[in-house]
Amino acid sequence: MAGILLAAGEGSRFGAGAHKLLADFRGRPLVAWAGEALAAARLDGCCAVTGAVDLEAVLGPLGIALVHNPRWREGQATSLRAGLEWCQAGGFDAAVVGLGDQPLVPPVAWRTVADAGHAPIVTAAYGGRRRPPVRLDRSVWGLVPSTGDEGARALMRRRPDLVGEVACEGDPADVDTPADLRRYA
Repeated sequence: MAGILLAAGEGSRFGAGAHKLLADFRGRPLVAWAGEALAAARLDGCCAVTGAVDLEAVLGPLGIALVHNPRWREGQATSLRAGLEWCQAGGFDAAVVGLGDQPLVPPVAWRTVADAGHAPIVTAAYGGRRRPPVRLDRSVWGLVPSTGDEGARALMRRRPDLVGEVACEGDPADVDTPADLRRYA
């Protein structure tokens, strides 16, 4: 079981200045929280898909492989595809995918989703609300879009018959703006 942290986007809604993933959140870069949770979930391997900003100094020490997506400007689907290609090359049978701007998703949520194999696609549910991380069995990797600004969400909408969910602990809030950063800090 592999983990994929999507962290390639520009973060344009965050505004000018430092990239949102490197913004200070509770004393550490925002992306460090998601990276640490992924690493602590103790999956068989994990990668972070990067693009707009270099995250080596933050995620490299955590033992997370970095996969650069040169097509990151073309949308999240290209980053998910890059992560799945890394998983395929590594011989993994499934991948759990999460977002670099979700600092309050704990390791137990990653692990709970990883261990739930009752459907080809399994999403975390927080209080009944579906949010990442999402487990994708190898059998559905070919169905994931390769272009556009949606990855697994588009597939889940198109093929609800393949989707299961599992209740998870944590807060799925994502940080897209400076106001979000202040609200959750």
